Parts: sequence; structure tokens; C-alpha cells
Amino acid sequence: MPYVDGYVLAVPVEKIDEYREMAVRAGEVWKEHGAIAYVECVADDVPYGELTSFPRAVQQKEGETTIFSWITYPSREARDAINAKVMADPRLKGQMDQAPFDPRRMIFGGFRSIVEL
Repeated sequence: MPYVDGYVLAVPVEKIDEYREMAVRAGEVWKEHGAIAYVECVADDVPYGELTSFPRAVQQKEGETTIFSWITYPSREARDAINAKVMADPRLKGQMDQAPFDPRRMIFGGFRSIVEL
């Protein structure tokens, strides 16, 4: 079963097009280096919960929306090798310094698949 990197972050609504352009560039690099899939989604039906929610998790502010994304890989070992190549790829150098969002509020992590139907 695939290995998955997941991400949740807040992006200013007026910067969604800029974020999408950045995501397309990044996704092309990840896929070129071996990722199975690269998916970026913008909130559509994401309520602000009383205790927990995606907006709360990323400290979403007025005028922002939530992005939920994931990258799939054949395995954890493949993910580690692919990410090393991606991080060394000159096409992405400095991209986080110019990101259209606050990377300090991005949540991310690697996940081992346990069910895939």
C-alpha cells in the first residue's frame, strides 16, 4: 500500500491563484521524481468546529481558507528518496521563502496506509 504525506494549511483567499500556480510547479517536480500522485484541495464544506476543525488546526484568520493536500508514494523508502531529490531540485529553491501563505501554520506528516479499497 502507498505511503502518504499529508498537509493542511491556511491561504489568504486573494492568493489562491498564486498558491495554485506554486502547487502546480511543485507537483510537477514531485511527480517527475517518482511520486504516484500529488493532490491539492481548497476548502468547500469545512465548518469551524467548536473544539476541533481544519480551520482551527491552522489558526485560519479572516480572509483565509484551508488547503488540504497529499502526496502518495510507493513506500516510505521511496518517499524519503523522492523528497531528498525534490528538496535538492533547483526549481524549488527558495519557493517557501516566497510562499503565498504562512508556512509556520502548515501541518504536515507522513502516514502509513492501513486501508485502501
